[in-house]
Amino acid sequence: MSDHQAAAGTWAGIERRWLTLIAVCGATFMLLVDITIVQVALPTIQRRLGASFSDLQWVIDAYALAMATLILVWGSSADRFGRKRVFVCGLGIFTLASLLCGVATSAPMLIWSRALQGIGGSALFATGLALIGQEFSGRERGKAIAAWGATVGGAVAVGPLIGGALTSGFGWRSIFFVNVPVGVLTGWIAVTRMVNVSDSGTIRLDLAGLATFSSSMFLLVFGLIRANSDGWTSSTIVSLFAAAAVLMALFVFAELHQDHPLLDMSLFRKPSFTGVSIGTFAIGAGMFAMFPYITFYLQNDLGYSPMQGGLRLLPSTLLCFIVPLAIRSTAEKLSPRLLLAAGLGITAAGVAAMTVVTTGSSWTALIPGLLLTGLGIGIANPTIARIALGVVAPARSGMASGINNTFRIGGLATGVAALGAIFQQKVTTSLATNLGHPAPQLAKVVASAGVRAAVAVGSSTPGIAVAAHGAFLSGFRLILVIGAVVVALGAIAGATLVRGRDFANRAPAALAPEPVALEPVVVLERDDHLVADHSIAEPLVDGI
Repeated sequence: MSDHQAAAGTWAGIERRWLTLIAVCGATFMLLVDITIVQVALPTIQRRLGASFSDLQWVIDAYALAMATLILVWGSSADRFGRKRVFVCGLGIFTLASLLCGVATSAPMLIWSRALQGIGGSALFATGLALIGQEFSGRERGKAIAAWGATVGGAVAVGPLIGGALTSGFGWRSIFFVNVPVGVLTGWIAVTRMVNVSDSGTIRLDLAGLATFSSSMFLLVFGLIRANSDGWTSSTIVSLFAAAAVLMALFVFAELHQDHPLLDMSLFRKPSFTGVSIGTFAIGAGMFAMFPYITFYLQNDLGYSPMQGGLRLLPSTLLCFIVPLAIRSTAEKLSPRLLLAAGLGITAAGVAAMTVVTTGSSWTALIPGLLLTGLGIGIANPTIARIALGVVAPARSGMASGINNTFRIGGLATGVAALGAIFQQKVTTSLATNLGHPAPQLAKVVASAGVRAAVAVGSSTPGIAVAAHGAFLSGFRLILVIGAVVVALGAIAGATLVRGRDFANRAPAALAPEPVALEPVVVLERDDHLVADHSIAEPLVDGI
């Protein structure tokens, strides 16, 4: 079916624009559930594939790195080739990659398949709401965005529960296989019912920016994950960090000298945009990156099943969904700076509250911290979008939204790697202290598989259970402290850099359940697709 036919028709009595909304919401749910669903299954994946601790980090980071480095590229490609085409391409890649993840027979195969998932997911992330923006206007657009926002919040809320139920009931492979029928159905709707919108004036991609940024991020994360095994001061690790720094400097230089950069550095001239970007990175690195390690504590240390572990994360994940809806009208009347500082501050307090866990604690010791983090994230998430989009001109809000996504997911990737390196190092030193002698291989087992696995491996070592449990908690408490400090620094940056006068040229964006942005677009018919030009409001996703 051509785009003209799709534009003119209905299917089963449903107008095209609502079918587009169904496709976008289905893809968005699948994409975001896949971020949280995998975390719950990590301990099971470790046991079934014999994965190392660094393998588990890469299962998360391969996905996050691909997304963080390609969101802006896919956004530019969508303007050039059309949003429908990029969306369908991303959906196809994501669905195929999910199938490959499900049939993976080794940790490396799973990691590479996760990277492919991230490539497809970044295309969905960059184009999903833009497709809604081209189909809806006026009051109906608000309803469509609200439906999409509810989908986002619901995905975050139920992801751990779905992951736990599927892993416990059908095995870890099912968390990937479930994406395949959803992807096929969504793809069919997209191919047959969506229209393609592109911008004939779009310039070529910023390949220099893409190469330097993606290479820098990869080398940084690779160095952090390898640092414990190779030694933090080894020539390999020092070289990796140095190369990452040089490439990042080259990226900044390239963007400053590009007429049409991948990442517009001029936006950071406003302190408010710098402040909200720091806060976004901080909540990604200090809070969202903490969820895999909370999962390790619940399953590997306390011994809960994936289903039981997923249920125990609900005090935080449900509030992430409920709070933005509950405070929406009140939040619009309050200072964005106050809300950002409060949201990040409460989140930091929640992470810090979890440090009370001891060797005799049950999971209930986490409840106050989980409730606080859910409340804080629920306040901070929509406020971040409100600020990031409110301090830039409407014509730059698409770029602002993409930068915000990049900082959030880049923070997640960096945080998982950095916190994991610190956690593993602390477990190693604590276990050596508890046992009275170094046990590096046993420490790797404690970090990746937990106390029971360590007891099975080191059954001949006296006091291994107590020593392993103490070492695990020592590492867990340390990264909780670091995560709390990172998020608190983000709160300070928000409180000191976000300024009311930066909103002078644009009224603050209305607070939605999840962040959206507006980018100019008007649809003009040309040949077999549609061409974007001039301006009506088009929303773009800000991210999780």
